[in-house]
Amino acid sequence: MFPRDRRSRGMSVITAPAAAAPSAAEREFEELYRSSRDDVYAYVAGLLRDRAAAEDVTATAFERAYKRANTFDPRRGSRRAWLFGIARNAALDELRRRKRHAELAADPKSDEPAPDEEADVALRRAALRQAMAQLSARERELVALKFFAGLSTAEIASVISVGERAAAMRIHRTIEKLRRACDEAA
Repeated sequence: MFPRDRRSRGMSVITAPAAAAPSAAEREFEELYRSSRDDVYAYVAGLLRDRAAAEDVTATAFERAYKRANTFDPRRGSRRAWLFGIARNAALDELRRRKRHAELAADPKSDEPAPDEEADVALRRAALRQAMAQLSARERELVALKFFAGLSTAEIASVISVGERAAAMRIHRTIEKLRRACDEAA
C-alpha cells in the first residue's frame, strides 16, 4: 500500500447524491417510447422516404412529446395516438421545409427486386407500387398509419382528427381502391 505520509489528510469522503428514482410520468413516457419507437420510425420513413430524415423527425417527435407530456388528454384518445399526431406534424413540418409534397413509399426497399425473389412476388410488389402511386397523399397516409405504423382504427381517427366511423370508412374505401388497382395492374 501507500506510505502514510503520501495520503491526503483532512479530506472527508465526498459522495454523489443518489439519483432520484424516475417519476411515474417518466416511467410512463419511457414505456411509450419503447413500445412505439419502431412504429413511429416506420410511419415517418414512409412519409418522408428518407431514412436519415426519418431518424431526425422521429427524435424530434419524441422530444416534442416529452416536453408536452402535460398536454395529453386521455379523453381525446390514447397516448400512442397522441404521439402519432405529434410525429405526423413533425413529418409535415419536415416536408414543408423541403418544399415538396408527401410521397409515401409503398415499399421501403429499393424498386429493384432482390435477385432471389420469386417472379410472382416481384410482380405483386410492382403492382402494389403502381397501385399506391394512384392513391392520393391522404389515402397513402392512411395506408402508412394502418400498415406501416400498425395503428388501430381508433388511433388513426385520433391522428387524423375525425370520428372513428369516418376513419373506418376512409380506411375501407382506400383498401378497396388499392385492391382494385392491384387487380388491374396484375
